Amino acid sequence: MDKVILKVFRGDSNGGTEQDYEVPTFEGMVVLDAIHYIQINLDSTLACRWNCKAAKCGSCSAEINGVPRLMCKTHVSDMAANGRPIVVHPLKTFPVIRDLVTDVSWNYRNSEKIKPLQLAPDAPKPLVMQQMDVDRIQEFRKCIECFLCQTVCHILRNHNVKEQFYGPRQLIKLANLDMHPYDALDRREMIRKEAGVGFCNITKCCTEVCPEHIHITDNGIIPLKERVADEYFDPIQHLIRKLSGADKKKK
Repeated sequence: MDKVILKVFRGDSNGGTEQDYEVPTFEGMVVLDAIHYIQINLDSTLACRWNCKAAKCGSCSAEINGVPRLMCKTHVSDMAANGRPIVVHPLKTFPVIRDLVTDVSWNYRNSEKIKPLQLAPDAPKPLVMQQMDVDRIQEFRKCIECFLCQTVCHILRNHNVKEQFYGPRQLIKLANLDMHPYDALDRREMIRKEAGVGFCNITKCCTEVCPEHIHITDNGIIPLKERVADEYFDPIQHLIRKLSGADKKKK
């Protein structure tokens, strides 16, 4: 394969169209290489976001052949099988600023609402943790905030309930804190109401697109759902709290 056709979205928040570019290929070429070739040789006005080109910054997220991916990690040879063109569009879930650049600031605004780790007054210093606790939350800290999980989530993508649901990325941030053995805050009320964990119907599409292979659904969201269910919907737990007076103490 000497050349490949890229159909790249060109436009802004008012709309746009696909534009075709013919790009020469080389062994190991990724889609971000092709976009850079277009910018340097064919059209310097094409806008895209990128930084490290090592799949660690999460900046170059795009929808390639209809699937959210990192452009720097997606090989041209895989996408252009049988001579078909490669279709590159911006992330669908977020407003387009220009071409392949989208406004993902909504994610950061939600992140700011989540209080950081709050250590209990009697927490040991330095902190001593079991390895199993370290391993559990360390997985969540691998997130590079590419927001592929956010854009593939059909609750956000198709139903646009951004006022009621934080999405997989922020639920993983909450899981990282809620499962920390020394976090003193009870975050279940926020997880249930503001973050809207109940909206997730665990299709695992977020896990499938995660470039860091975080088990978002199984290790993060489902345990959060279980914690919320134990607190608010388990009749036995409710009876125990009522008999022990725990509900009155919480008030």
